[in-house]
Amino acid sequence: MKKHLASLFFLIALPLCLTAQEKSLHQLQQEFVDLRFGMFVHFGLPTFQNADWTDPDLDPGIFNPARLDTRQWVETAKSAGCKFICVSVKHHAGFCMWDTATTDYSVMNTPLGRDVLKELTTALSEAGMQVMFHYSILDTHHRLRPTLPFTKEKKDLIKNQLRELLTGYGPVNTIMFDGWDAPWGRISYSEVSFPEIYSLVKSIQPNCLVMDLNGAKYPKEALFYSDIRCYEQGAGQKISAETNSLPAMSCYPLQRTWFWKTSFPTDELKDVDRIVRENIIPYNNAYCTYILNAAPNRDGLIDDNAVAAMRRIGEIWKNDGHLVDVPEAPAPITDINMAVGRSCDSSWSDDMNLMDFANDDNFSSCWVSSPEVKDPWWSVDLEKGTPVNMVVVTEPEAGVLKDFTVEVLRGGSWSPVPEPVEGVGGRVHIRRFPVVKADAVRVRFTSFEGLLSIAEIGVYSPYVK
Repeated sequence: MKKHLASLFFLIALPLCLTAQEKSLHQLQQEFVDLRFGMFVHFGLPTFQNADWTDPDLDPGIFNPARLDTRQWVETAKSAGCKFICVSVKHHAGFCMWDTATTDYSVMNTPLGRDVLKELTTALSEAGMQVMFHYSILDTHHRLRPTLPFTKEKKDLIKNQLRELLTGYGPVNTIMFDGWDAPWGRISYSEVSFPEIYSLVKSIQPNCLVMDLNGAKYPKEALFYSDIRCYEQGAGQKISAETNSLPAMSCYPLQRTWFWKTSFPTDELKDVDRIVRENIIPYNNAYCTYILNAAPNRDGLIDDNAVAAMRRIGEIWKNDGHLVDVPEAPAPITDINMAVGRSCDSSWSDDMNLMDFANDDNFSSCWVSSPEVKDPWWSVDLEKGTPVNMVVVTEPEAGVLKDFTVEVLRGGSWSPVPEPVEGVGGRVHIRRFPVVKADAVRVRFTSFEGLLSIAEIGVYSPYVK
């Protein structure tokens, strides 16, 4: 890290709030759904290699898009009826697409030597369109990986980069995080604190939504660590247009992969007529905004065939804005689950489906209560005096669990938690209540029909800045 020290000091000293009027989360979710359609842009070092995940130490000198024109990207998006562009500002190999003081591994240390993100956000502003950022917590160049220690310096790198992105490029509609607590990313929300990062984003731009591409792990019935429910369609995550009730996003590449490859100019692209008919239209009606990736080539331009495909979308479909009223969803779960991996106990389990499966951070495994037990319970030990204000019980399928109570152990005796301020049923049962300190938490299942099976029980401690 050898340059821009003055700039970095300036960033830290900036006033934190850029947005004059803070909106409610539900209003922001409605406005996101009203956008309906946007274009994803993956562009960077992987554009110049035959892989989306590049060598983490690839020489930035390879990056030289001699005809780069971000206005062509914006014109392409606009022709399709897109209301925004979501740009990958840092993919998994850690190469930054903006002028950053945090690392030399950026566009500024290439033959191009220009701030691509600044050029794009300027072009979007001129076109009256919005911007979203895709940012990977997983960073193989800077060694932000699950098997390596997350030092203070590594965490500061993430926070300083987010400060730059949220203070130097105008209003940001959404930050879409990636490589974080997904089964393949394996960086937990405690190693890099989700509530701390979430709070940081909101403190700088309160109207910036936070999304995390964690849809492969968490149940689709609630907002776990995301203001918007995310579906990466190319990874097999498909939203149900019939049953979804949450504000949602689905993303998909128009071409074969996210980043440009040499065969793209002549490859057969996805059938955009079918995408409009089977994805955009039904998903929009199910509170979901659709994002289609069009990858610029090594010249810095979107290929003619992709431009034509995007234009075709605009010819057969019109983005008329507001379509459906988004139901008000329970607040996102953003705090750390204190129960994961801790010592637990329960009433008699059914066969091998022991109590430990209820807090293994795996929604595919289950604790199953013995059918002989009429008053089942499950408990978990915490650090003495742990503040707790939420318990979330997730079933493998909805319908069996009807009600439960929550108790906390304090001073050697059990007592019920204060009256919940929110209780939500379905497959994911969320109980929020005033903060109470606990040495352990116990859940008593007071009403159920059939064999009681529990995928996960989460116990959450409120984040304190």
